[in-house]
Amino acid sequence: MTSTIPAGRIQLSQVAPRPYRALFGLSASLELDHQLRLLLEVRASQINGCAFCLDMHYKDARAAGITEERLSMLDAWRESPLYDERERTALDLCEAITSIGDGHVPDAVWDAAAVVFDEAELGQLVFAVATINAWNRAMTASRAEPGHYEPGQFQRRELAE
Repeated sequence: MTSTIPAGRIQLSQVAPRPYRALFGLSASLELDHQLRLLLEVRASQINGCAFCLDMHYKDARAAGITEERLSMLDAWRESPLYDERERTALDLCEAITSIGDGHVPDAVWDAAAVVFDEAELGQLVFAVATINAWNRAMTASRAEPGHYEPGQFQRRELAE
């Protein structure tokens, strides 16, 4: 299976292969609970309006066992009882990092996360959110087309390509 996805403007994997692979490498290096990471990837992609990333991470989340109900409520996670304390705290931090133009990451959000996550986990969260935001920007700029991704399509074995 190929990692090439149709794009309306530019095929980044072909014209900028080294940074593309480097971003894949950063993604692969993250050590974070898989389902939590998927929730963060879907939420950041919702905020950023990245159709390709929404398609990809939604499909991966469903394949990983995250229920349709939890995914459909993700945009309203604050009002939904479907998320535990760790997920809520991580989603709050995700939104603050993703929406950095709204005034940076507030101390209250960071301090709440520091109560729930240790420093190593916080570091992983920061890079997980930074990585999906980088992917969102690259995919929206290139106009990567949603609908072509199959769950698990981008596996670590493809990083060597």
